Amino acid sequence: MRTRFAPAPTGWLHLGHVLNADYVWGSGAGVILRIEDHDRERCRPEYDAGILEDLAWLGCHPDFPIVRQSERGAIYREAVEILRRRGLVYACDCSRAQIEHRTHLAPDAELRYDGHCRDRGVAMTGSVGWRVRIDPGVERFVDGLLGPQAQEPSSQCGDVLIRDRLGNWTYQFVAAVDDQRQGIDLVIRGVDLLASTGRQIRIARLLGRAVPAEFRHHPLIMKTPGQKLSKSDGDSGVRDLRARGWTPGQVRTAAREAGRIIPLS
Repeated sequence: MRTRFAPAPTGWLHLGHVLNADYVWGSGAGVILRIEDHDRERCRPEYDAGILEDLAWLGCHPDFPIVRQSERGAIYREAVEILRRRGLVYACDCSRAQIEHRTHLAPDAELRYDGHCRDRGVAMTGSVGWRVRIDPGVERFVDGLLGPQAQEPSSQCGDVLIRDRLGNWTYQFVAAVDDQRQGIDLVIRGVDLLASTGRQIRIARLLGRAVPAEFRHHPLIMKTPGQKLSKSDGDSGVRDLRARGWTPGQVRTAAREAGRIIPLS
């Protein structure tokens, strides 16, 4: 099997990443290290270099050459063309504020696109968003840690934004494309991304993937009962712990204990 470790270089690694790395490298699958630097506004080269340094220090070595999403624009454009030929992509000039106003978004609710631009004929230029049509239909899968799941992407998020108005590819799109193109058949990630699974399975199927990957969503390390760790939490940053004299073994043990890790075997 082939899996991936896919950090975004928008900050330093923290214990939450270490927990995910333990699941990924402990799965027995071959590991691709995929740097998810599709957000050109937030990603920084110093974070990219720091991720590689911290992973090497932890003893997490990929089995394949490193891949950066910032270098895969032609692949994403090719995927868009596949969807465009099927009449599944359209341009959207709606702002988030406009969508929230039309849909009366409740506090803490996920933003759901209402299909406003589906048939408006907005030109697909570089200054508008691009969306893929998500028709009604339930996606069912068995999570390797959480058991049977059923999701309805159309009612969760509506038509998925795949490229924003600044020209950035979106996480939902590039993750689905890359998992298909890179032969990823095991996706291991935190439970906070569980809701993304159905829509990514759907996008991959629209692009021609017949058999979806297996998914395993593991627990998160929480800073408080309602707040997960973030890249700004210096007290859990790998670089900060290294500077305080922690060993790789201590860092990995701390991540396991904090996440109450469940063996994958």
